[in-house]
Amino acid sequence: MANERHFQGRIGRTYDESEPWWPEQTRAPEDAPNVLMVVLDDVGFGQLGCYGGLVDTPNIDRLADNGLQYNNFHTTALCSPTRSCLMTGRNHHSNAMAGISEVSTGFPGYNGHIPHENGFVSETLVEEGYSTHALGKWHLTPAESGSAAGPYDQWPLGRGFERFYGFLGGDTDQYTPNLVYDNHQVDPPSTPDEGYHLTEDIADRAIEFIGDAKQVDPDKPFFTYFCPGACHAPHQVPREWADKYEGEFDMGWDEARERILERQIEMGVVPEGTDLSPHNPDVDEWDSLSDDEQRLYARMMEVFAGFLEHTDAQIGRVLDYLEELGELDDTLVVLVSDNGASPEGGPTGSVDENRFFNNVPESLEDNLEAMDELGGPKYFNHYPWGWTWAGNTPFQRWKRETHRGGASDPMVVSWPNGIEASGEIRDQFVHAIDVMPTILEAIGIEPPDEIKGVSQSPIEGTSFAFTFDEPDAPERHTTQYFEMFAYRAIYHDGWRAVHPWPLGDPITAEDLSATSLAESGWELYNLDEDFSEAHDVASEHPEKVLELVQLWWTEAGKHDVLPLDGRGVERFAEARPEPGKPRDQYVYYPGGQYVPENAAVKVLNRNHSLTADLQIPDDGAEGVLLAHGSRSGGYSLYVDDDRLCYVHNYVGVEEYEVVADEPLPAGEIQVRMEFETTGQANPGEGEGAPGLVRLYYGDEQVGEGEIPVTIPITTGLTAGLSCGRDALNAVTDQYRDRMPFAFTGDIARVTVDVSGEPFVHADKEMDRIMARE
Repeated sequence: MANERHFQGRIGRTYDESEPWWPEQTRAPEDAPNVLMVVLDDVGFGQLGCYGGLVDTPNIDRLADNGLQYNNFHTTALCSPTRSCLMTGRNHHSNAMAGISEVSTGFPGYNGHIPHENGFVSETLVEEGYSTHALGKWHLTPAESGSAAGPYDQWPLGRGFERFYGFLGGDTDQYTPNLVYDNHQVDPPSTPDEGYHLTEDIADRAIEFIGDAKQVDPDKPFFTYFCPGACHAPHQVPREWADKYEGEFDMGWDEARERILERQIEMGVVPEGTDLSPHNPDVDEWDSLSDDEQRLYARMMEVFAGFLEHTDAQIGRVLDYLEELGELDDTLVVLVSDNGASPEGGPTGSVDENRFFNNVPESLEDNLEAMDELGGPKYFNHYPWGWTWAGNTPFQRWKRETHRGGASDPMVVSWPNGIEASGEIRDQFVHAIDVMPTILEAIGIEPPDEIKGVSQSPIEGTSFAFTFDEPDAPERHTTQYFEMFAYRAIYHDGWRAVHPWPLGDPITAEDLSATSLAESGWELYNLDEDFSEAHDVASEHPEKVLELVQLWWTEAGKHDVLPLDGRGVERFAEARPEPGKPRDQYVYYPGGQYVPENAAVKVLNRNHSLTADLQIPDDGAEGVLLAHGSRSGGYSLYVDDDRLCYVHNYVGVEEYEVVADEPLPAGEIQVRMEFETTGQANPGEGEGAPGLVRLYYGDEQVGEGEIPVTIPITTGLTAGLSCGRDALNAVTDQYRDRMPFAFTGDIARVTVDVSGEPFVHADKEMDRIMARE
């Protein structure tokens, strides 16, 4: 009926009496540019070459040479929140994305479900005649919605993108990523031994997607959202890229900061007279470290540097392809980082980031043993936070915190056919919410009143397109709040007030009740005179502190910032909706997609059982029955050497294995692992509940063993559960060289019971009872 209402031809009794009509194809405005948005991950203000960094980034540098650099661009200090701002032009709490989706809570600003009234730029542009592609990291889907059960409305194809290739979560292994193509999981096209690397893969796909569209409709512009997982941990790159930087960071992070600032001043990236922010009390002075520490930490930075340059090379491949097509000059490129450099490697660096998320410390001795293989597929490594601090030069602090080290990031804008200026710096205040309205203004379209029938909320950002050709124009975005894990800040007319809050400390009403400014903990910086936030002037301007604190509370009330929540990794364990009704039994089948961590059964720190209904061939069988996690931690129930085996991998530190005393008989059989907790978990100390594991063939116990410590909080952001094989990277060294170690017998089902009661499969129990009659 709708087509008949809009039909503008004429329908008679016969074709001869009728007049056909075709609706006009939607076309972008005349001369509308292509748009390429590049979002780097965890790259600090002082790490790119064109921002004074010590890493070679020639392709990003050429974008800056042909365009503009912004030295006053701000993010939310965390990835998902910033990406939501870039996509919607609304603040992160307005997007319900106060933190990453894995730490969502049941409050309007925090639940991880971006409202459809906050339309994505992709949803606008696809309706305006653009091809739309998303590649790489997404991390905007609610934590519980990333499985094959959906819902899919917050996946890329549900938010205006026509094609997607990448990963839905916060990070992934560069060599064995958990990949999604459009709306379904896929395996990587090759293996690490064959030279596979994710960043290269997504550059290949970006070129493919753009080429596919342009060869059919050369005049149709594209919006390509290109988001490599770099340089988030794991810092993984082919060895030759890291080896290029051998010895380049032996001077340490203290001297690196001085060199970077000197370069920044010479390049005009920061004003003359900018001071280095004070020494970070959490960071040891380089000269106080032992020779072994210096050697290890320098190598960790070499690996990061190689990773960043390798990423720059993949960006360069995409830029070169656009140049070959003759499209580069007519492409608006916006390149940003989503937050400051990351401290998640801790004070000593890490060979496995999941230990950080589980509060498990690492030893120098263990990390030294790993040093020669850092950057390769064996480790999920991250540098120590001294290099984080240096990477955010000249600012204080880092990712997750709202000092400028966490929230001030590089932004390069290039559009040769649309911006006359090139190689210049812009210093107006800009925030991630300003990018979307800037893109729309550059194209020449207004934000829509509705998208797919949903009325749209007001855009909260302010276009900075006026800065393209007006270097000295007054800034138009004059007030901006910040909040991340109760760490607060407010910018207003050149002043910035900051309230630090220790990550992981719950915040109470009593904490907010102090009336004395001296007790309140707010710092104050005059950015017109103190670009780097080096000099706290709160005591000199108490009236300005009071004004800005009151303004922060006003903005917080407008944007769903409350309630403040200072908890950190504890929020990974927060109860949140599951895909499906809560239940005591979860049934998994072989051959399907792996189940992402936040949609999988939760067994940590509780009694549980794994029961598999099997058919064992006469000549025996081997392989995985159920695997949950990765080399960074998890558990696996599998058959090896004709015996049932269970392993618990404690965050990559230790593997605890229990093996059946006797081989599996041929034929139909039910096998079971029961885990009984024998003590309390202590997550604050990195210890999950210990337990006793029992193995069964039918009703007969065939094995028993103690698990002295288990994973306390999470199997990891990149983890997942799979039945019949280990679908990601091996949970255990026992079968790492046989991956995916698919089961060679038949699996009817694997049932995970978390009721705390011994599990009996009803059908099998009835069969057993009837057989005795």
